[in-house]
Amino acid sequence: MDYKKLASTILEKVGGEKNVISVGHCATRLRFNLKDDKKADTDFLKNLKGVVGVVNKGGQYQVVIGSDVRDVYKAILDLGSFNTGESDGEKEKIREL
Repeated sequence: MDYKKLASTILEKVGGEKNVISVGHCATRLRFNLKDDKKADTDFLKNLKGVVGVVNKGGQYQVVIGSDVRDVYKAILDLGSFNTGESDGEKEKIREL
C-alpha cells in the first residue's frame, strides 16, 4: 500500500490541511477534528481503496483504515503541520517508527 498517496488523498478529501484543527489515531482509525466537516467528501472516502469506512460523530471525523492506520498517520504528519496533542519530540519519535 502506498501510504503517502493514501494520506495525501485523505487529507485532500477532508478539506485540506487548513480544514484540520487536529489529527490523531487509535488502533484502526484516523481521528480528525475539522473546522467544517461539510468540506469533507465522505462518499469519496468511503469508496477509497485503503479506507474501510467513515464515521462522523461527536465532533470527530473518523476515517477507518484498519491495522495500517499508524503508517497512514505518519504519512499525514509528513504532509503538514498539525496539532496532534503531542510534543514535537513525540511527533519525531512517531515519524521515525
